[in-house]
Amino acid sequence: MSNERRLNIMVMTRDINTAIHEDCAHYYNSPNSLFTNSSLPIAKMAIDQESPVMSSGNNSKNDVNDKSRQEDSLEDQSPRSEYKKLSWLSTWGFGPVKVGPRVGPVLPHLRMDADASSINSDSGNELLKKQIQAEEGSAIKYRSCSWQKTAALLFSEYICLAIMSFPWSYSVLGLVPGLILTAVVAFLVLYTSLVLWEFCLRHPELRDVCDVGQMLFGGRWAWHATAAMFLLNNTFIQGLHVLTTAKYLNTVTNHSQCTVVFAVIAAVICWVCSVPRTFSALSWLATMSAFFTFISVMLATIFAGIEGHPLGYNPDPTSIIPATGLFGGAPTVTAIPVKGVTFVNGFNAFLNISYTFIGQITIPSFMSEMKNPVDFPKALWAVTIAEVIVFSLVGAIIYAFTGNQYMTAPAFGSLGKKLYVDISFSFMVPTLIFLGVLYASVSGRFILLRVFHKNKRHLTEHTLTGWSIWILILAITWIGAFIIAEVIPFFSDLLSLMSSLFDSFFGFIFWGVAYIKMRRVDYGAGWMHKTSKLGLGFNVLIILIGLLFLSAGTYTSVQSIVDGYNNGSFGGAFTCASNGI
Repeated sequence: MSNERRLNIMVMTRDINTAIHEDCAHYYNSPNSLFTNSSLPIAKMAIDQESPVMSSGNNSKNDVNDKSRQEDSLEDQSPRSEYKKLSWLSTWGFGPVKVGPRVGPVLPHLRMDADASSINSDSGNELLKKQIQAEEGSAIKYRSCSWQKTAALLFSEYICLAIMSFPWSYSVLGLVPGLILTAVVAFLVLYTSLVLWEFCLRHPELRDVCDVGQMLFGGRWAWHATAAMFLLNNTFIQGLHVLTTAKYLNTVTNHSQCTVVFAVIAAVICWVCSVPRTFSALSWLATMSAFFTFISVMLATIFAGIEGHPLGYNPDPTSIIPATGLFGGAPTVTAIPVKGVTFVNGFNAFLNISYTFIGQITIPSFMSEMKNPVDFPKALWAVTIAEVIVFSLVGAIIYAFTGNQYMTAPAFGSLGKKLYVDISFSFMVPTLIFLGVLYASVSGRFILLRVFHKNKRHLTEHTLTGWSIWILILAITWIGAFIIAEVIPFFSDLLSLMSSLFDSFFGFIFWGVAYIKMRRVDYGAGWMHKTSKLGLGFNVLIILIGLLFLSAGTYTSVQSIVDGYNNGSFGGAFTCASNGI
């Protein structure tokens, strides 16, 4: 080989190697980097080890084949390839967590925050550090929730009165399909919650699901649409807990007062309990709520097993049970749906199971107050495992002792002795109050952050103005919840309709889109060919499941309202009639 040609090869190889290092440095210093800048020397070292850097003694090794191997080595060492190699365990919240790149810049309405001032250069980790530093010395610290406190909030949200309608769902669907669907829905909600967790880690400035909606779909219209669904959903849940607390008071007092009076009492109690400003402060109430709910459902399960017969029992197998229209006799338990179950009844039973699990709407709000959001999966896994065990056992055991003929929803109504009903239902009181309190706090915080967006002193200090506005916001939400619950005669069915409309997005569609958005920025151009086909297909399926909830769920809810009007089962507005068990 001539000296001239050898010199040309040396220059060419040097230029390639320089370009490699510059490209690597550019990527690692970019806002979309998968890793922090501290990883750059390691990456360069890996490239140096793999690249055949030209020296005076290596004149025979830099041929075309070596260049090809060099390019292959660079591809293997690229951040995109490194992302592909992340353990699947990290997807489920285990092992080391690597925060991926943002899907977009900080939203315009969040750019005024001091903790999000470096819009284009800060990674998720850096923004989180700035948020925590900004709160140092503040009287009210929002980034103060440990994963244990967050777990308490999640337990209070999911371990609730809705558990006692699982026996009814199993009686409609059959025990085997009911248990299978319980596990499937739990898995889907766990997975989508982890997708949401990953999304929030990349964008720690997001304060609630409304910010997430705008980040996912772009445009201020997405924020407003999400905010409308968010506030309506929360207010309807508050209204539901006003009615269920009134139901409890009617039950234990034998309707000693007008139901409207009980509803007013419930709303006032809930309003007072909503006053704590941070989720960290609410966590002790959440712990108490979850604990007493567990006691309540365990007592109801035990009572169902030890009593002689469920309420309405008729030993004559030829008799018709008025409440269900089925034949009497010993309680009947079926592994599959009984003959005659309609699509509307079956899908309503499925929706009942699903709505008990779906609660991702609060996760961005919870994560925005966590000291270390990376720990969120610990809380999520603890709650999910407890959900599957408690929901399945309570649903199956009570169903086994009550049967298809005597089943009610909630299952407290199937207990044969009034004393059993009063005792077990009474332990449910903390969650009847607190779950409404939790959603009121989420809504109130959403509004308060917008009211004092330009004057953060009222958010972080104990000022008269700050506390007055906070208490006023809570009062308005509870007054609205009370009015909606009392004015609409078919409130429970309307709540199911709202759940079908909103949970389709907040439970499934949003997070399928979030996965696709994140993988698109992870892999860059040609991302559809580089990302996991299984992951992509599964998240498209999640979006389709959301559309199923939106369509079939809305249909069954509307049909239930129509049937209620046809049967004359709806009362009037502000009625004093008892709604007790």
